[in-house]
Amino acid sequence: MRCRPCYCCLFCAPPSEGTALSLTLAEWAVLGALASGLFGLAADRYPAPAKFTCFTLLGLSGLGALLAGGAALLHATVVAGTVPLGLPWLHWHLRVDPLAGFFLAVIGVVTVAVAFYGPGYVREYEHGRQSTAVLYVFTGLFVAAMELVVLADDAFVFMVAWELMSLASYFLVAYQHQHAANRRAAFLYLLMAEVGGLAILLAFGVLAGFGGGFSFDAMSSAVLTPAWASVAFALALFGFGMKAGLVPLHAWLPEAHPVAPSHISALMSGVMLKVAVYGLIRFTFGLLGHLQWGWGLVLLVAGSAAALLGVLYALMQNDLKRLLAYSSVENMGIIFMALGLSVIFTGSGFPRLGVLGLLAALYHVVNHALFKGLLFLGSGAVLQRSHEGDLERMGGLIRRMPVTALFFLVGCISISGLPPFNGFVSEWLTFQTALQAPALHSGVLRALIPVTAAVLALTGALAAACFVKVYGVAFLGRARSRHVRHAREVGLGMRLGQGLLAVLCLGFGVLPTFVVRALEPITRQLLGRGLPSASAHGWLWLTPVAPDVASYGAPLVLAGMVLFGGLMFALLNARAHTRLVRRVPPWSSGFGPLDARMQYTSTAFADPIRRIFRPVWDLREQIEETRDPVQPLRTIGIRHELRVEDRSWRVLYEPVGRWVTAAARQVGRIQTGSVRTYLAYSFFTLLVLLWLIT
Repeated sequence: MRCRPCYCCLFCAPPSEGTALSLTLAEWAVLGALASGLFGLAADRYPAPAKFTCFTLLGLSGLGALLAGGAALLHATVVAGTVPLGLPWLHWHLRVDPLAGFFLAVIGVVTVAVAFYGPGYVREYEHGRQSTAVLYVFTGLFVAAMELVVLADDAFVFMVAWELMSLASYFLVAYQHQHAANRRAAFLYLLMAEVGGLAILLAFGVLAGFGGGFSFDAMSSAVLTPAWASVAFALALFGFGMKAGLVPLHAWLPEAHPVAPSHISALMSGVMLKVAVYGLIRFTFGLLGHLQWGWGLVLLVAGSAAALLGVLYALMQNDLKRLLAYSSVENMGIIFMALGLSVIFTGSGFPRLGVLGLLAALYHVVNHALFKGLLFLGSGAVLQRSHEGDLERMGGLIRRMPVTALFFLVGCISISGLPPFNGFVSEWLTFQTALQAPALHSGVLRALIPVTAAVLALTGALAAACFVKVYGVAFLGRARSRHVRHAREVGLGMRLGQGLLAVLCLGFGVLPTFVVRALEPITRQLLGRGLPSASAHGWLWLTPVAPDVASYGAPLVLAGMVLFGGLMFALLNARAHTRLVRRVPPWSSGFGPLDARMQYTSTAFADPIRRIFRPVWDLREQIEETRDPVQPLRTIGIRHELRVEDRSWRVLYEPVGRWVTAAARQVGRIQTGSVRTYLAYSFFTLLVLLWLIT
């Protein structure tokens, strides 16, 4: 390994042993993930040792990525090197800097949780129709590819790793390919991944054309006109936005995530979507250089649309994993909103506020990785033990799976943006950034940004309603099916995986000043400054805008909530031992003992919101009433059918599909079956090529 000068070294100092260690650890993390996949080949002959070895190596890979990322953030320097792989004249260039280190750490922490969770979860596949070797091999390749994407220091390695990531995840989505829905979801995912990959390749091509090389150093030195820079940004936004699930490019996401094994869904939603965010940040902030506020406006509008539509679509879902997938669209929208604010403020000459927006986006990146990974692992535990994915058939799981219910509750509170958990902090930082809009000179921006802030507030309220529905219908009340009634708690490893992420959700919510300090090397790298005012009052108070305004004391909030909860518990416990409390059967409208049919269903819970936002979806509602043939006025049965479909399919994808089909039919006319015709094609093609050459 040879270290070389870097284009954005923070301190222009040669890497010490400590900083060089980050790149070494990162390389070992990639090798560990590849070795995990390699040992997976033996799973059919030696299932138990192979499973233990694969998940151990996967955990070590995650730990290595976590340590490498932590070292890069701690030392805040850039370490680059060349690996003698690839083409003879185009070796692989790798780099670990604060930005790559942060995303490497995000990949690592979720991978470690999956390594704990996986051995218990994959038991249900060991006697199935598919080989577990396929699952192990492509899981290892998938994790290695994600780590390599954030380590890449040239477009060639980046695209190779990007395509490997897409292909490996395609095989994981199609793992249970005996189901037609899985094959369809996998095909759609691969198709959109390749279209997005082509857009990214073209975006790199624009920079390489002006910069004279494929390395990121050469690209960052390219001098582009504003028009060409905007073209490159648009291509990058399309490509990375498609992988991140921005509306209307999100169609693959709610199809692919639910059909993959749940620990893979956790990696895809919790990590892979963040790799797309990494790509956009690296391209926009690191390679394009001069930020234009118009790009931020595009990001802000696209993010607002994704956040609002994502949570509205999530609210209408009854399939647990599909609901979580749509929720990822919402959270990607929040991240893009914060990025948009950062670009707007930076491009308008307010770099300090641009730093605040970028910090909010990065904070939400790690938060979403934690609570969405936790929720997907929790959904996998529920599916494994209850064999039910439909919320309408769940209920009462808190009595049968109390530990999973507790961790799932942590995930629901975190994703709803409620204190003292982590989701609140990043959304609060995004609000604080948006509230600085009066500082801008443009009246349009001053008017538009508060509207997007209102959209973010509405999104937060809808997200809270969505996860109240999820938790209330799935875990509270009474069981609605026989399988759920016989569910029981999952094993220790699966609980450890969930518990790790749940504890981190609380930690990142209670100690935000430490997190903001840890993220500052990234803003210094990309924007040239940090946010020292955030911790001006010490670790107890987060003051991102100024020491005298907009403060949030997360540890004090937690202490107050614990104190209030303790007092209420003591008060209620004291009243329970007095004669003032009278115990009676629950209210049941005179119908006798409560049963599962008296509970609110998932569909009924979302009905008021569905009526308010009716134009958002394609709704097909049908009510059939059956009357007594002898007494026509007497109703003996009512059948209600409701279908809620994603409007983007009818508005965007179906017209494109029809156009492609019609174009294919026109092109198909050249296939005549006549050898003479084909020879004529060859002859005229040769003539055209000769004409072009001459």
